[in-house]
Amino acid sequence: MINHALSLWGVDVHIAFMDMARLVYRNPVSEMLLLTAVGIQIGTGLRLFAHKRNAVHGIFEKMHLWTGLYLAMFFLIHVGAVLTGRYMLNLDTNFYFGAAGLNLFPLNVFFIPYYGLAIVSFFGHISAIHSLKMKHQLFGLSVQQQSQLIVATGIVVNLVVLYGLTNGFTGIEIPKEYNFMGEH
Repeated sequence: MINHALSLWGVDVHIAFMDMARLVYRNPVSEMLLLTAVGIQIGTGLRLFAHKRNAVHGIFEKMHLWTGLYLAMFFLIHVGAVLTGRYMLNLDTNFYFGAAGLNLFPLNVFFIPYYGLAIVSFFGHISAIHSLKMKHQLFGLSVQQQSQLIVATGIVVNLVVLYGLTNGFTGIEIPKEYNFMGEH
C-alpha cells in the first residue's frame, strides 16, 4: 500500500520504489516465504470462516470474519494474476499492470471496487482484531473508538491509493502491452 500511495507523486516514483522493494521481496527465498505465508493465511482464514461463520456475535467479530474471507479471495485472485502476468504473459507486473484494470473501461467497473474493498478489508480486519484483543484506552480513546479510527484510516488510504493509481480519477495512459481490452 505504501508503494501504491507513492503513485500520488507519479508513475516514476512508484516504479522506482517498487524496483528497490523488489530487491527484497523478489529474492527467491523471500518470495517463497512470502507466498507460503500468504497461502497459510488463506488456508487458515478459510478454515476459520467455515468453523466460525455461525458462531460470531457483535459487529467486530462479524467484521473480522467477513473481511478475512474477502482478503482470502482477494489474495487468491491477486497472487494468481501477478504470477500469470509474470510467467505466462511475460509482463513486468509493475505500476501499469495494476493500474490497467483501474483505468480501462469496462475493467475498472470490477477493479475499482475490488481493490477498494481489499484495502478497506485489510484495515477492517486489523480493526476487528484490535477490538477483540485490546482492553485499555489509548490516547484517551476507548477500544471501540480506536477500532473505528483504524477503519477510518483504511478509508482514507483507500482513497489516496485509488486517486494515485488513476491520476486523480482522470485516468492514466496505459501502454498497449497492458491493454487487454484494446481500447483506452
